[in-house]
Parts: sequence; structure tokens; C-alpha cells
Amino acid sequence: MKAIDATEKVPTGKVNWVLFNPKTYTTILYLLLSLPLGILYFTVAVTGLALSIGLTPIFIGIPLFFGVAKLLNGIVSFEQNMIRQILGLPTPPVSHSYNRRSEAGQNWWMQMVRGFDGGLFIRNLLLVLLRFVTGIVFFVIMVTVIALGLGFIALPVVHIILMNEMQLDILENSLFSYFHIDWTYNQQYLLYVGVGLVLFWLALRVVNGLMQIQRRIMYVDEPYQQPSVPVEAQMYASVESQNNEYQGDQPTQGMMHPAYREL
Repeated sequence: MKAIDATEKVPTGKVNWVLFNPKTYTTILYLLLSLPLGILYFTVAVTGLALSIGLTPIFIGIPLFFGVAKLLNGIVSFEQNMIRQILGLPTPPVSHSYNRRSEAGQNWWMQMVRGFDGGLFIRNLLLVLLRFVTGIVFFVIMVTVIALGLGFIALPVVHIILMNEMQLDILENSLFSYFHIDWTYNQQYLLYVGVGLVLFWLALRVVNGLMQIQRRIMYVDEPYQQPSVPVEAQMYASVESQNNEYQGDQPTQGMMHPAYREL
């Protein structure tokens, strides 16, 4: 029963009661910022890779390439942590891929080379490029659906202002007149506001759906690929574990000597 209760208390990141949930409006802010952030990430990635390739003949591009790989890893981690904070998901514990003591006698160049993982770099690069595409697409979708709902809600106010200030009747050739429905302006206002509220609620559901898609794209729920452990680090860890076991057995052996002498 305790295991079942523990799994039920784990936050799922799904947003309920979207109209009154702060997560919904935080998600809207995130999707609004997704367009400039996606462009910034794309520019940094493309510029960094282009400079690292172009400066390779003078040996400046090689450390620059490793720096760009670290920067892409930081960008992906930043996006994952941001999505976790918005959805209220727990932050995974930081796991070190290998013992830091193995790097004590290495210079910064060897640490940079041994810490590089080609698979991780390719995944980070693809995620940054995909983040650029989804930033544009999700921004357009969100602005369109929210503007549609708010447009219907604000239609009565706009109609009254135009009628009083410019004597312009934007509802003169509406669907009501086309189907010969004799409704007053007040009745039409109530209908438009009702339709606008429904569309706005659906727009918020769409926004939260886009956030769930972004959550899966950025591998927020899955353990992200960690750099592979070098062979030297594995050998160092195995030797250190053997030494610890040997030191743990020494007191036991010392206690057995007096009994052996009595015999």
C-alpha cells in the first residue's frame, strides 16, 4: 500500500482546471519566449560550429568545438529544468559519470577530450535545431488560438466603440442577417461572448497540449544520455574497490592470529 501511495503522490505535470491554474499562464509565457529563445539557441549553435570548423587549421577551432559541445549540453539542461519548474516535476539527482579523482592528474585538454561524447553532442545539436522549429510553430499556433477566443470575447466592446465613434456597424452583414435571424445586438453579444469563452478554454487546452509535446521532445521524463565512462576511470574504480575490500578484511585477520597461536 505504501508503494501505491508513493506513486500516486508523484507529480505528473498534467494541468487540470486550465482556466484557473497558474501553470497554464506560465506555459503561455514560456511559449511566448520560445520564439526568441529558439532563434538565440539556433544562432549560437550554427555560429559556434561554423567558427570551430573554420578555425580548425590554426588549432583554435578544436577547443572551440569542445566548448560549443559543452554549451549545447548546458542549453538542453536549461530547457529541461525550465519545463520541470513550470510543470512542477521533480528534479532528477545529479549523477557523476565517473570518479573525479581520476581527473586530478590530467590537464584541461585531456579532461575536455575524455569528457566529450559524440552521441551526446549529436543529440544535443538535434534537440537545439528541433527547439528552433517548435519554437516558431508553437508560437504561431498559440497566438492564433488565443487571439481567436479573445477576439470573440472582445467583439461586443469593439462593436460599441465603432458604433459610437465612427458609426461603423461591423455586425451589419453577420450570419444573423444572412439567415434572417432577427436578434438584437444584446442577444448577439451574449452569443459571441459565450462562444469566445469556449474558444478561449479550448485554446488553453491546446497550450497545455503543446507544453506536453515539448516535454516529450526534450526528454524531460527520460534519463538523458550521459557521457560514457572512460576505460581508465573504470579500471581506477575497480582497483579502488578492491583496495577498500582488502582494508576492510585486515582487522578480521588480525583478530584471528591469537587463536592460531594458542593451538
